[in-house]
Amino acid sequence: MADLALGLLSELQCHGVRWQGDGGLARKGGAGPSDHKALSLGEHTAMVPMLNLASQASPYSAVPDARGEQAVIFRDGQALGQVRLPGVPSFYGLSTADGTPYWKIATLHSRDVLATTVLQHCIRMNDASSACQFCAIGQSLEAGKTIARKRPAQLAEVAEAAVRLDGVKHMVMTTGTPNTPDRGAAILCESAAAVTARVALPIQAQCEPPDSDAWFGRLKAAGVVSLGMHLEAVSEAVRARIMPGKAQVPLARYFSAFEAAVKVFGHGQVSTYILAGLGDSGDAIAQMSERLAAMGVYPFVVPFVPIDGTPLASHPKPSSAFMQALYPRIGQSLRRHGLRAADVHAGCAKCGACSALRQHE
Repeated sequence: MADLALGLLSELQCHGVRWQGDGGLARKGGAGPSDHKALSLGEHTAMVPMLNLASQASPYSAVPDARGEQAVIFRDGQALGQVRLPGVPSFYGLSTADGTPYWKIATLHSRDVLATTVLQHCIRMNDASSACQFCAIGQSLEAGKTIARKRPAQLAEVAEAAVRLDGVKHMVMTTGTPNTPDRGAAILCESAAAVTARVALPIQAQCEPPDSDAWFGRLKAAGVVSLGMHLEAVSEAVRARIMPGKAQVPLARYFSAFEAAVKVFGHGQVSTYILAGLGDSGDAIAQMSERLAAMGVYPFVVPFVPIDGTPLASHPKPSSAFMQALYPRIGQSLRRHGLRAADVHAGCAKCGACSALRQHE
């Protein structure tokens, strides 16, 4: 059977897929992408929601073969094509000297991206009045699938093994927001410095805008090559409703931080994650994306996925029609301002597995 058409990616990521069987690389809970499995369509590997309840209503289903290496995608019972299932990486079989499995320290995303949440805790997560309603950062910790704090030496050890054994090409380091003015930049600095001292691996760091723009230079000096500061929602009303604590960091601070960070990391090496489907209109997302792109910031627009166990578990997913109308508009902004995922040195935009945006650049 022929490979599934890449053009169906937006459909799969909006509807999700009903998974019937075992096999493949998956991730349940955590900081994200959560409740997904990795599917390879031709040369492109995508993260597709399959493990959440919202995907059980999807018209799409996947049936893996006996070896768990490939699966056939069906829509309403009709076979559409075949996908490959990236396997569990070799470094997952190793543990540190103290017995911590490597996969609790960092995980494989997509096909060649190492990802870690350095601090699996956030100052806002335990208070409903401040918590981001979509976030599942505490779930993997509660389930024993990760550890609360990944130490620099641990990250360096895992990163070296992931590059050597599994050909990992770049790394994403995110963090829950600590109760410090730097908003996590300090622990990202020490973590990146340890990894880059051990292995040549491009790193994207992700945090909220820190209190001082001086942190951008420190992050770059530590070995970070690209930076993510994630808006998630773009309009004030949606920000206040969906992420009331994070919304207290004003958009004005995000934009001054974006401007300062682009000067340090360069055009296209700063990005932001925007979750389409939280309540922002298509016009609002497109206009914000144009403003960001004009600054040299890559607006990585992704369809919202309801994660089980969060306050938004029953929130409607964006329709595929909404995303298919939105992606070309973002693509126009990217082209107009010379932004391409392939030019990003590391991180979510370079990986592109959670979105169909790259097809519209």
